[in-house]
Amino acid sequence: MEGNVRLHVSLETAYGSIAFFTSVLHNVFLLYHVDMFVSVYKIDKVSFFVGEIVFLFWNCINDPLFGWISDRHYLEGSKEHPHSDVVAKRIAALQKNGPLLALAFLAFWVSWAYPWLQFLVCMCLYDGFLTMVDLHHSALLADLAVSNEERTKLNSRCSLFSILGSTSVFVSYLLWHKEDLTRFRFFCVVVACISLVGFLIVCRVLKSAYASHHIHQHGDHHNEDKTEPLPDVIESNSEEVAMVSSTSALWKYIQQLKSHKNFLWFAAMNIVQVFHCHFNSNFFPLFLENLLGDAISPTLASALLGISFIAPHINNLYFLSLCRRWGVYSVIRILFVVKLLMAVLMLTMGPSSTLLLCVFIASNRVFTEGTCKLLSLVISDLVDEDFVMHRRHQAVSALIFGTSALLSKPGQSFAPLVGSLVLSMQTGHDIFQTGHETGSVKASFRHMSAEQQAGYRLGCFHFLVYVTMACAILQLIFWQRFALRGARLNWVKAARRGAEEHCV
Repeated sequence: MEGNVRLHVSLETAYGSIAFFTSVLHNVFLLYHVDMFVSVYKIDKVSFFVGEIVFLFWNCINDPLFGWISDRHYLEGSKEHPHSDVVAKRIAALQKNGPLLALAFLAFWVSWAYPWLQFLVCMCLYDGFLTMVDLHHSALLADLAVSNEERTKLNSRCSLFSILGSTSVFVSYLLWHKEDLTRFRFFCVVVACISLVGFLIVCRVLKSAYASHHIHQHGDHHNEDKTEPLPDVIESNSEEVAMVSSTSALWKYIQQLKSHKNFLWFAAMNIVQVFHCHFNSNFFPLFLENLLGDAISPTLASALLGISFIAPHINNLYFLSLCRRWGVYSVIRILFVVKLLMAVLMLTMGPSSTLLLCVFIASNRVFTEGTCKLLSLVISDLVDEDFVMHRRHQAVSALIFGTSALLSKPGQSFAPLVGSLVLSMQTGHDIFQTGHETGSVKASFRHMSAEQQAGYRLGCFHFLVYVTMACAILQLIFWQRFALRGARLNWVKAARRGAEEHCV
């Protein structure tokens, strides 16, 4: 028993630590890459806009593209892919793409080409390697474990390491000076080296931990040739033996998705979720400036930003413990209900209560981001259901995660468009242009009377509350139709576990 616990913890730690080596890079990227190109490299507006359009297209297609490349071999149910080989393939992809992600991260911080060219190349390379890392890391969640308890433990370890990875934000803030970037660039090199070496080491540890765990789980029931360590190189001739053409396989997969009702209801809910997450991110400065700007100090405003950045990871540890007790579906539904009730309470109280408004703005973002971090568990359950429904010999985890990401992208694009439209309807303020002045998140109060200022602030308040209420109501409607829970979920997990044990 003690040996089982030791191996299991080792597997969780190795899996979770990948989140550290990703987040320690990505948090710095999110905060400074735009400022670097705009303020330091002086990229022009047209080049920046064109680069973002190209990047948006690439960002939309790379998730399903990489998922298809990874898992297309398994769609026709070839039996020549043992489960351990599939896990080894995921780990090998992380071991290769993780260091490349670290190198792509370094390419941002030193000028080496025309700003427009460097922006385009850096963004596409970085996002490509990040997608590969995220895709295979997420797919491993569905491949390493089947039970809800084991998956929540793996996810909670990721949250713990993501919290540690967030320390790079605070260090980088102390070193970021546009006039002299020497220390900041040195810090980026150190972070990239830590990540690069970390990926190489932890992937070997993860491979060894899984091999040992696999032997322990199945060694007593099967022949020794079924419990060998994971191979370093995965080769297969299944494409030549058991696969129809890629076009036929893709068409069949699309038809299977159309019949997967729970996946479609999840996709509908997830579009709203992604929309709300990006809405909060895009307009968080607006709410701080227009609703709380004169009522709180810059220090408190900075604290709210910090809380909204790191608190979702901390909250996720608690949410995951609730998931183990009540199930993922119930916890997510409770979060939707809480979001709706808080919005209703805030609407009833009005914008005059500064303290309550601070709590609502921060918690709205924290709970919304916290919900996002639970959705990988739901997608993993959908991987199980797809495996059982279509009688696959191997789950297509990366393909399901990639398809889910593709279908959620409209929410990311609609957030600033719908948000700016609703803001204009509520306040009459266009963030891109105000009268004869240039665009601004905060409206100019110089030509407003006290009554007009109060009306504008009330419009911003309604903008925040109405969008939150609408998202919560839509999500509750869609989530109620999601049937992969309770007895259905237990049956699916038992069927997948039985099928995999039969094939081992």
